[in-house]
Amino acid sequence: MAATSEVTTRGEADPTGRPPRGGTAKSRRGGAFGEGRAAWILALPFCLLFLTFTVWPVIQSLFMSITDTRARDLKTPFAVDIVGLDNFTKALSDDQFLQAARNTAYFVLVGVPLTLTMALAAAVVLDRGITKLRSVFRLGFYLPVITSIVAVAVVWRFLLQEDSGLINTVLGWFGINGPNWLGDPNWSMPALILMASWRNFGTAMIIFLAGLQAVPWMLHEAAAIDGAGAWQRFRHITLPMLRPTILFVSVTTGIGYLQFFEEPFVMTNGGPLNSTISMSMYTYKQFGFGNYGYAASLSYIIFIVIAVVTAIQFRLLREKD
Repeated sequence: MAATSEVTTRGEADPTGRPPRGGTAKSRRGGAFGEGRAAWILALPFCLLFLTFTVWPVIQSLFMSITDTRARDLKTPFAVDIVGLDNFTKALSDDQFLQAARNTAYFVLVGVPLTLTMALAAAVVLDRGITKLRSVFRLGFYLPVITSIVAVAVVWRFLLQEDSGLINTVLGWFGINGPNWLGDPNWSMPALILMASWRNFGTAMIIFLAGLQAVPWMLHEAAAIDGAGAWQRFRHITLPMLRPTILFVSVTTGIGYLQFFEEPFVMTNGGPLNSTISMSMYTYKQFGFGNYGYAASLSYIIFIVIAVVTAIQFRLLREKD
């Protein structure tokens, strides 16, 4: 009996004629190889599409960023000269690009906190305050996210008109003369930030709502028994447990706002006096002017800025031991 067990464990045939359990090592290797080959065959279409439409364009744009590729004339439509890092140093002395960078920083530093505050407030109200028609309010808050930016821009341009806009009309009821929101350089960016926050806070609200529903309610009950008020419970229980959610929402919203393009493109075309032009919009214009190498370098500068800002957010908002 012991000999039979020894023979079986070695992968040889059982005297009774039954195959050994688990098969031989060779058969197991063959099965693993077959599964791996099948997996690669199934993944091959995606890999080809990813290499063709993502990796290769990234390599090409990286090479283009160190060249002076631009449209010349009809006879020689493209001329490629290697210039090294000149495009990047040129961007650091380009007054219009620096203005676009300041506008983008203004948009992000004001827009991200405002969007997150609106989203968290709406999530708290939906989670604890509103009990009836909760789904209707969720849909209403999220509806601007899935609405076309062109439709949103048209509505907001009517709202922000200086003479007949609804916002200035309401302000006039209280004796306040509303500004020329989209025509005044001092008010054009705040107007875009207000519109962008209203349009985008629905996504963050849904994520915050999921995070709030994951906070154990027994912690709030225990704190309430100890005499903690609503604000104390929110500050010392809800916010610390929402730290991973806040990090995720902050990073995703920040990345989106650093690339903001549709709002100034549709609403103001970067004006007035370049007060609303963004880095992405300036890069787009350079590409339209035929400065392909310079536009490619600007896109990589935006990528570096996004990476740095994201790293800072992770360092500030990540969970601490």
